[in-house]
Amino acid sequence: MKLLRSALYLVWLTVTVIPWALLAVILSPVLPRTKLYWFCVGWLNLSVQAARWICGVKYRVQGLENVPDARDGKAAVLLAPKHQSTWETFAMPAIMPHPLAYVFKRELLWIPFFGWAIGRLDMVHIDRSRRAEAWRKVQEQGQRLMAQGNWVIMFPEGTRTPRGDQGQYKTGASRLAIAAGTPIVPIAVTSARCWPRKSFLLSPGTIDVSIGKPIPVEGRQADELMAEVEAWIEAEMRRLDPDAYAAGKA
Repeated sequence: MKLLRSALYLVWLTVTVIPWALLAVILSPVLPRTKLYWFCVGWLNLSVQAARWICGVKYRVQGLENVPDARDGKAAVLLAPKHQSTWETFAMPAIMPHPLAYVFKRELLWIPFFGWAIGRLDMVHIDRSRRAEAWRKVQEQGQRLMAQGNWVIMFPEGTRTPRGDQGQYKTGASRLAIAAGTPIVPIAVTSARCWPRKSFLLSPGTIDVSIGKPIPVEGRQADELMAEVEAWIEAEMRRLDPDAYAAGKA
């Protein structure tokens, strides 16, 4: 049954993304960037809801009061979530009240339809093989976006980690937050409980999203700031998903 539901969900994603993405591309020359963003988020929100309807994947959020609400259009933060699966890449724009700008590898732009649509949005796509050039792009575009009130979202571990594991937390997000003078918000996400990395087999259950309080960046060093982000996220992960860490995993 899990296999059947997961296959149905994958079909749903494929069938719906094609017309939605094509319409986004067609509208992109005439639609203001913010309206185009929320149009694309409509598909992401439906995808998160479809995971609940088809596969029984629910979610609950705590700590949303720790980020500015939609009425404060110029208040920027940098989001630093735990990264376990595809789910949070879909869900974060649907959860957050401000437009988000992902920092992502440029190869995602080559994905038919989905990549074409995100290529029309004001986000930061980088060539990971050129690290110095990539960082300059992240810093320049990230500071510009946050000065406009957009929120940048970066996964500190860089890639998805298995449930119960801990990746290496890199300082890119903390360096950008310091450069922009923008608070960094740690976020714990237990998405691998229902949607493991590198898999399209979804299991029924509830994903917890816990949003921490913004961490000020004034007078901080990137490494010790990221160490604080890491400590909060990993402690919160063990609180939210104790079974995953019961065997003494890192």
